[in-house]
Amino acid sequence: MTPPPTRQELTLRGLVLGALITIVFTASNVYLGLRIGLTFASSIPAAVISMAVLRMLGGGSILENNMVQSQASAAGTLSCVFATFPGLVMAGYWQNFPFWQTAGLSLAGGILGVLFTIPLRRALVTESSLPYPEGVAAAEILRAGAEKGHSHGLRALIGGGVIATLFSFASAGLRLLADTLTLTATAGAAVFQFSGGLSLALVGAGYLVGIAGGLAMLLGCILAWGMGVPWLTAHLPNPEHLAPAAFAHDVWLHKVRFIGAGAIAVASLWTLVELMPPVLRGLRAMLTGRGQTLVPDTERDMSGRSMGLLLLLSAAMLAGLFAYFLAPVAVGFWPVVAAAVLFCIVFGFIMAAACGYMAGIVGSSSSPISGIIIIGAVLSALMILALEALGLTPTSMMAEGQKLATAFTILVLSAITATVAISNDNLQDLKTGQLVGASPWKQEVALIVGCVVGAAVIPPVLNLLYQAYGFAGTMPRPGMDPTHALSAPQPALIAMIANGIFTHSLDWSMLSIGMALGAVLVGVDQLLRRRHMALPPLGVAVGLYLPASVSITLAVGAILGWGLKHHIKTRRAQNHQTEPAANAAIGTMLASGFIVGESLTGVALAVLSGALGQDDALSIAHYVPANLPPVLGAAAFVAVCWWFARKTLQAETQGR
Repeated sequence: MTPPPTRQELTLRGLVLGALITIVFTASNVYLGLRIGLTFASSIPAAVISMAVLRMLGGGSILENNMVQSQASAAGTLSCVFATFPGLVMAGYWQNFPFWQTAGLSLAGGILGVLFTIPLRRALVTESSLPYPEGVAAAEILRAGAEKGHSHGLRALIGGGVIATLFSFASAGLRLLADTLTLTATAGAAVFQFSGGLSLALVGAGYLVGIAGGLAMLLGCILAWGMGVPWLTAHLPNPEHLAPAAFAHDVWLHKVRFIGAGAIAVASLWTLVELMPPVLRGLRAMLTGRGQTLVPDTERDMSGRSMGLLLLLSAAMLAGLFAYFLAPVAVGFWPVVAAAVLFCIVFGFIMAAACGYMAGIVGSSSSPISGIIIIGAVLSALMILALEALGLTPTSMMAEGQKLATAFTILVLSAITATVAISNDNLQDLKTGQLVGASPWKQEVALIVGCVVGAAVIPPVLNLLYQAYGFAGTMPRPGMDPTHALSAPQPALIAMIANGIFTHSLDWSMLSIGMALGAVLVGVDQLLRRRHMALPPLGVAVGLYLPASVSITLAVGAILGWGLKHHIKTRRAQNHQTEPAANAAIGTMLASGFIVGESLTGVALAVLSGALGQDDALSIAHYVPANLPPVLGAAAFVAVCWWFARKTLQAETQGR
């Protein structure tokens, strides 16, 4: 592809703008991840914001915009460490998030993630037919902005953000609107419970995930709450005499969710088996590659010397941080540190290739990072147990209920999480760069800069959210309202799995059932593929272990998006229109605005709660009838969904 005439790419103002966008999206993703266990892909909104700002500053090119969105999306993705670090607080080992340890592990893991994408770029991007949906969408937005200069996308992003901000402020701030509707019913001893979250961020996320992922998660929710919970509540004792709703939630939390974890593990392993051929081809291409002296700028990667130095730097950072963590409480820990660093590099590369390949098929948002983290938790813990069997672990590591071993497992897993998350996103960004004619090595530099900024933002945001809301089961101060704590589903699950392995208290029966279910789901998916259909096993497994309020609302967003796209496609066919409308991406921008608006409102309310020392400072719930918030919340939610559909259809009509 012929590059654009101008090669203005990696600029100082672009790096500064990327850093500012990074702060916003990283904070948003950390909050959203701790609240619902999901994050949003930030490439598209970052590209739109970059185009608008650089246009105002003058002289912005498509390549400069691409560098900004690459940097911002990398940092936003690095926030996936929300899935592990809070586990150290939940395990009782940390009381807060120390800056240098949290930022250092995030940065070292992130740099490894960038490095691992470089040898895979040619095999999985340049010479691959993988669709990379988010990477292609970001490239199309960059091209549209460069060619036509339209601001429809930015207006849609801002409009969706404002609506979501007002809605979220009324629900999470004023408590005037309910944020969840729950229906509980009993049939004998069995308890049935379904919850719908009144969250615009979830609607937006469902729209972006798509119908296949949304329906798969809905099926997982039905298996969990329509079959698993009723059966278990009918057969398990209730010694604490909990109310039906509380008993159902307790059974899901401590039983059914582990079925989901087992299913995720098996589905992820099957994904790795399917990915082995392209992974081996990528390694072969890296080992047989020649010098890049005569390679054109649009094909040149970072030099081998730079990659080697960064790899050594990352390994040294990991070794130093692991040693710093163990030094105050253990002696003779260097074998453990060496094994942990090697594990991060080898396992990290294999998982990075797997997640990167999956992101090329279904997009970054639907890539199986959750399942990879669970596999990593089990393997990390087994690595420590193997070292103990060889007599290479400090005595104190396995003492006091294996608290230190659990904490160290989570620490190692945090670096791996950063690695696989960055690799997962970076291949999308490199695909965008390929389509717009960017220089890969410059883009790789921007990605590393994004990791630096994101790593610096993550620790203060984690501390802020913890002090303001607390995590489920762990509160920083007495007297805080536990009903408003951040659920932090992944950290709780990881801490539970790691501790359960070391104390031999892990409920392997539920995990075993989940693994068997995962195998069945893989088999069903393989049969459906023969009929040109699919049932994503990971989507079903994630629906099992996420709260029903998340899965159901995500499915609503996915079904809404499918209906709108089907209607638009039918209308185009009737009008004999073959090319997409210019404003066809407005739905994507509105959905992204919902996610950003609600997430940033959550962060702002966290700042206020932390400053005032209470999390309901703005609540007016005491002044309204108890049955009013659910009614108002449902009405407002339906109204906004109708507005979303109307705006999307109007934009498609006006674009013709």
